[in-house]
Amino acid sequence: MAVCVSLTLSGCDRPWWKWGRGGPGDEGGYSCPRPALMQNAGFNDQEFEIRYFRRAAFKNDFFAQLELADRYAAEKSTDKNLEDPIEGSVWLVMALANQEGYAPMNRILTNDGKLASRYDKCRAFERARAYRRLDRNLAMMDMSERDKVRDRVVYILSTLGADGFRTLGRLYDVQYGPMGEPADNREAVRAMMRNSDDGRRNVRSLFQRSDVDAYLYNYKATETGDVGAYVLLKDFERSAGDRKDYASFVVGKAKRWVAPYEFYPPEAPGGGVPHSDESIRSDAQDYALIRMEELPFVHVGRALVYLDLTQTLYSSPSEVPADTLTGLRAILGKATTGRAEMVRMTNAEKLRAIQLAAINGSSQAQLALAVMYSEGVGVPADYARAFYWYQQAEKQGSPEARFAMSTYFALGLAGVADQSKASAVVLRLDSAMGGYRPSAQRLRAILEQVSRNPNG
Repeated sequence: MAVCVSLTLSGCDRPWWKWGRGGPGDEGGYSCPRPALMQNAGFNDQEFEIRYFRRAAFKNDFFAQLELADRYAAEKSTDKNLEDPIEGSVWLVMALANQEGYAPMNRILTNDGKLASRYDKCRAFERARAYRRLDRNLAMMDMSERDKVRDRVVYILSTLGADGFRTLGRLYDVQYGPMGEPADNREAVRAMMRNSDDGRRNVRSLFQRSDVDAYLYNYKATETGDVGAYVLLKDFERSAGDRKDYASFVVGKAKRWVAPYEFYPPEAPGGGVPHSDESIRSDAQDYALIRMEELPFVHVGRALVYLDLTQTLYSSPSEVPADTLTGLRAILGKATTGRAEMVRMTNAEKLRAIQLAAINGSSQAQLALAVMYSEGVGVPADYARAFYWYQQAEKQGSPEARFAMSTYFALGLAGVADQSKASAVVLRLDSAMGGYRPSAQRLRAILEQVSRNPNG
């Protein structure tokens, strides 16, 4: 019996430079080779490898995305504890929508008109296989599960800046293939073909085509300051007769848009490694995190109590014990190192505690998070997101949130297109009846508490 001793870019049955034949149903295609890290997974290395691939996949690495899809499909017995069709489908969509997977590397064709580059051939095979697997997964999901897949993809792409928003624009644009590739791409053509059994397309639709949504995401790309995005937006407007007519409507919609999640859902399959948010941080996010030092720690302490991580309301990060921090990190899907320097709570963890409490229904955390978005503390200033969290707190009866919302309505701050003075009057009356006496000075004090009065 042959024994594999090589740790090169190969399995043990073939040299690294050869593409192995695909299995049943793979139409005799060829898969791309994988480095050793993607070949020799064991239980001891599983958590390290999953986090490694997630970091790369969030940076839009095509092969890392494919590898994550394989891991969450539990194709190897050592990955059975990771099995998660929703998460696996997310990374299949990300790989299929990734230009790294279909942009030609070598345009030279052979005499029979086929791609000459083995790299192009293997990527085409990987995409065809991913399409089949994605359709198989979606066929077994109900609508709520498919919504989860779509929302997670939208979140990940929204963290990639202009490139991510442009990809979203293509996903909703009828002039592109099912996953935003050129409509004449071979895998896209096959996906859009209808089968002979029931006339249904070979791949189920996850993104319903819409000129409004396509315009929205192209516009969001321009909001990042990317010059190329503006050129592409103008090209989009000219690409069909009535698209430019959507401009005024879409601009208002874009100013209210927020990503589906506050941060990536830290869920975990039974007994597996929790999902973690490995999105790339911008300079604005890093600066906002530094300003977390200005936030009165009582807001973080309340969040920890609400999350049932402690029964004590701590007044400073130095008071938070190691077991409370370990519990928070476990909820967030972060690895615990046990190093002494990790005992102290980081600014990112303070932010996540408040966000997690807000997501789970704490009106106090929702109001604090709204103020943080208003002021750019912990998170970059985002009036649309601030208004969203004021709304959530107001639904739970927060009079401060009601008054803040009324001010948003009246002043028409950026990101809130629903400017109605009548609504402002009603909300101010409700706020007063709720025991909160509205005044511009009081609202200003709330908004300035975080950044101007850290010890208040």
